[in-house]
Amino acid sequence: MISPPTILGRGIVRKFGFLRALDGAALDARAGEAVLLVGPNGAGKTTLLRVLAGLLLANEGEVSICGQSPRANEHNVRRRIGFLSHGLALYGDLTASENLGFFARLYRVENRAERVRAALREVGLESWRDEPARSFSRGMKQRLALARVFLHDPDVLLLDEPFTGLDLDSARALADRLASARARGGALVLSSHHLEVAAPLADRAVLLRRGRVAGEADLGGLSASERAPRVRELLAGES
Repeated sequence: MISPPTILGRGIVRKFGFLRALDGAALDARAGEAVLLVGPNGAGKTTLLRVLAGLLLANEGEVSICGQSPRANEHNVRRRIGFLSHGLALYGDLTASENLGFFARLYRVENRAERVRAALREVGLESWRDEPARSFSRGMKQRLALARVFLHDPDVLLLDEPFTGLDLDSARALADRLASARARGGALVLSSHHLEVAAPLADRAVLLRRGRVAGEADLGGLSASERAPRVRELLAGES
């Protein structure tokens, strides 16, 4: 028997006034699967990720995470999701340790102090643990936000442009962490313009245009070097 998708979205409509940011969008990902969400600016990628994360309510359609509705089971579902947005969700006046400590309490992480130290070490920010986040560079803020994403070992990762601001070593480290999360059975949906690093991580690429799924490419049978060109073909509308 085939298990249901860990991430499921069907017929999603999200309106902002008269604008339909999502117009019947559909997307799913199973345990251990990574889906790359691509499309032009304004296609609805960020909105779709926010709806899947339960941060925006769909006007129409079905959404479930690990078999549960993000709205009906908000607390349980939120603890299973690691979500990264453009806003990064950091508190500028709090130190790096205080930021992660706050989210560790929110997610009821055990051994919080130890886990916070480990998370900072994993992203190379241990030496800046007592510095306020507002003093960080864009890349350091991105690394701190990623530490927050992984802090509670989520089953589902929803990541909006996770490689933005990262240097090459940090991008490679993130790619390794995402591969490890998948190997443990995590489900991943990410949007990214950095195709050279994002495409090799994905099993499928889904193209969004004007709030609808306009195409899809199976990347699983391709080598790592063939995946980014295949995604570019999808974006260009080629078969």
